[in-house]
Amino acid sequence: MPRWLAPALVGTVLLIATLVGVSYLIPAASDTAEQQGAVPIGGPFTLTDQSGKAVTEQDYRGRFMLVYFGYTFCPDMCPLGLQTIAQALDELPPELQERIAPLFITIDPERDTVAVMKDYVAQFHPRLIGLTGSEAEIAQAVRAYRVYASRSATPAADGSYLVDHSTFTYLMDENGRYVTHFGHGTTPDEMAGRLKELVGAG
Repeated sequence: MPRWLAPALVGTVLLIATLVGVSYLIPAASDTAEQQGAVPIGGPFTLTDQSGKAVTEQDYRGRFMLVYFGYTFCPDMCPLGLQTIAQALDELPPELQERIAPLFITIDPERDTVAVMKDYVAQFHPRLIGLTGSEAEIAQAVRAYRVYASRSATPAADGSYLVDHSTFTYLMDENGRYVTHFGHGTTPDEMAGRLKELVGAG
């Protein structure tokens, strides 16, 4: 498949997945936890951070978690999503930054090793935490956050492959409960403004 076709195909698949299989699980971005309905978002996980340390959701208690699922070989969606998070964090005062744990959880643990994650997250923000794990550990986190992720059935000639996935950024409160989420089109200014309201009031 020509390289220039990959972003277009990924975008098309993501749009279809969001419309028919994902969006009904997620409340509107302006909804609060009290409005989210019967489907829970978030839950326990056991993963490994970019320093090689085993962590669980309990390690981030007392801070808001800003959670994004993706993978380091992602051609376009993930870099844009992480850039938005990084720029939004930089717009916050230091005291609010310290109250947020920005987490990038891979959906491609086969390629996203600890070393790969360490190099990758360093390109975006010094506070960004990269989390990987075994296939089973990642699958548990994906289920907990109702994330759509599907590896391409047909790899390229060189063995590389794409992973279609949803692109929401979740905000969880200091006790790990869902607060809201941000869609892929959210600007850094919009995200920063909402974080100031929600984290500042927490």
